[in-house]
Amino acid sequence: MSVNSKNVDLLEARIPIQSHGMRLDQVVAELFPDYSRNRLATWIKEGRLTVDGKTMKPRDKALASAHVVLEVADEPVIDWQPQTLPLDVIFEDEHILVVNKPAGMVVHPAAGHTDGTLVNALLGYAPELDTLPRGGIVHRLDKETSGIMFVARSALAHKSLVAQLSERTVSRTYCAVCTGALTGGGKIDAPIDRHPTARTKMAVVADGKPAVTHYRIAHRFKHYTQLQVNLETGRTHQIRVHMAHRKWPLIGDPVYAGRQRIPAGASEALITALRNFPRQALHAQALEFEHPATGDWMEFETELPDDLVELLEVLDSEDRFGG
Repeated sequence: MSVNSKNVDLLEARIPIQSHGMRLDQVVAELFPDYSRNRLATWIKEGRLTVDGKTMKPRDKALASAHVVLEVADEPVIDWQPQTLPLDVIFEDEHILVVNKPAGMVVHPAAGHTDGTLVNALLGYAPELDTLPRGGIVHRLDKETSGIMFVARSALAHKSLVAQLSERTVSRTYCAVCTGALTGGGKIDAPIDRHPTARTKMAVVADGKPAVTHYRIAHRFKHYTQLQVNLETGRTHQIRVHMAHRKWPLIGDPVYAGRQRIPAGASEALITALRNFPRQALHAQALEFEHPATGDWMEFETELPDDLVELLEVLDSEDRFGG
């Protein structure tokens, strides 16, 4: 890792008509996608972003056609370095990469994770990604969530994939194993934003960003359920937050599941499997989208990772429905 100094920049934009009345921090996150919404909210609070010359609050409503000026101050930034790391590439061409991220790998370098990330591996594999915003990453998975991701490899692809995600035309399917014996599938439509007191967590909050999760039962056990989950939106920790909100937290989730609940009468094998599962039981299994250049509909699917397969095998033998 090396640290460089940024020059002071003033970035300008106009709030589009369709964003009128939305939260300011949400709108500027779309106007300045190179920066996270959390960072932009901090800058708004510090007065480094003005709207028509006035300082604002993150929760203020955006006004159509207002002039936004963002001061990106001189500050140290991490220079993302290419590294030769294992990378499971499912598909690639000149415009896109589709990769299978393992659990335990952070997507972007940050404080505490300056190397060994997916971006470091991607830059080592495809150095041209250095010319694209955030190394070509247009969506991400949590560190301990495994599975499939697409990466833009060209400017054309970056613009197209960002637009497809925004327009909700990308299909993302996850395998999740949750606590609780569900009786049917359904839809969770509950807004998500930063937790009001625990700032490292997300939560369902009344004035949060719209978040919609669809789920159906893939396999029922006595005390647990394997779900097929499809995201209509892509909020931070969305599946984990929504499932916990419904009192169906994911097995192994260190943030939202709370204390591990062991069913009465559980066998030693089941107790061991539950206590030793090292992460949230969540895998991004399938991804469908339109190819940015050809317009072809692309469909990709990954196998479940070994740890999730082993957990499901134990549940099938030790927590059999009706047993």
